[in-house]
Amino acid sequence: MKILIFSTAYLPFVGGAELAIKEITDRLPDISFTLITARFSRGVPARERIGNVEVYRVGFGTRFDKWFLPWLGLRKAKQLESTAHFDVLWSMMASQASLSATWFKELHQGKKLVLTLQEGDEEAHLKRYVLGNEFLYELFIRSWHVAVFKQANVITAISNYLADRARRNSSAEVEVIPNGVTVGKFQIPNSKSQTNSKSQNTEVRQRLGIKPEDKVVITTSRLVEKNGVGDLIEAMQYLPEYVKLLICGTGHLDRDYKLKAKSYQLEGRIRFLGHVPNEQLPDYLQSADIFCRPSLSEGLGISFLEAMAAGVPVVATPVGGIPDFLSDGGTGLFCEVNNPKSIAEKVQTLLSDSDLRTRIATNALAMVQEKYGWEGIAEKMKSVFVDKVD
Repeated sequence: MKILIFSTAYLPFVGGAELAIKEITDRLPDISFTLITARFSRGVPARERIGNVEVYRVGFGTRFDKWFLPWLGLRKAKQLESTAHFDVLWSMMASQASLSATWFKELHQGKKLVLTLQEGDEEAHLKRYVLGNEFLYELFIRSWHVAVFKQANVITAISNYLADRARRNSSAEVEVIPNGVTVGKFQIPNSKSQTNSKSQNTEVRQRLGIKPEDKVVITTSRLVEKNGVGDLIEAMQYLPEYVKLLICGTGHLDRDYKLKAKSYQLEGRIRFLGHVPNEQLPDYLQSADIFCRPSLSEGLGISFLEAMAAGVPVVATPVGGIPDFLSDGGTGLFCEVNNPKSIAEKVQTLLSDSDLRTRIATNALAMVQEKYGWEGIAEKMKSVFVDKVD
């Protein structure tokens, strides 16, 4: 079987969707994968093989490449089809790349199209492209956005929240297949003693100037409004001095959040760590007592599952796909959206109850191991490719 993937971005540009493609395709060696994406940077090759995927990047090597991707991606797909003769088309998210997939499907109605929804933003977020104008959104944006829904034969969604979105926009069969976690990567190896594991955590904390008696809240988030990091910063003013916050991530609100921390006189308690390479995230997670991301919207939230895999209890908001894996008091605690006092209250509840922390961390790890391993997820996607598109 030959599958042509359309994805607006791909490695080395890393996000949940890009990692999902890599993890799934690496586990399906009997399927041939080819991927078309925007180039974005002259520093990356126009063509290379990454794992089990032959990658073709189109564009001029600038951040504007995604706007040319619908047309350039279609042209590249036509060129590749002349010799490859693909069996299945796979569109990762309803984005610029999905227009290439849609137009290519219109030219090849005999081919089956699988759409995977991974979006973390509400659909209304697309109105930003027309400055919030409803008329222009309906005229220029929404019709293009839903085009791939109309052409898709099967839609997979990483959460029930996104599955409901798919059903509103399409009559295609919809299946929920979440993203996964490489659980072992986020756990301290069994070969290490408990003393060594404490030493590992202490090393990170000492490097950051955190005292042994301090408690650490961590978030791994893009610094954008939807992830609620601003609310988390405000929540710190309601927590004791010994509670510190580690913020791993970058984004356009970085400067605003640093100014907010300063305005609340929290600079000494908040560490802005910037971009943390994925391979280093386990060390930072294992140094923390609590993970918190009070999101405003969330497609699924792989960062929460990574924290759970690392044994860190989670505080989150009941939005988007988060209720798929977080039960209040079972695998985490829910706080209210846009409510710094509620965030602080839930963090304090966990800090003051070691039995609750242990029970939640144990339940969450067991749940992640059972439901979110990549091997099982890859097999579910293979079933979609092989069986459900015939």
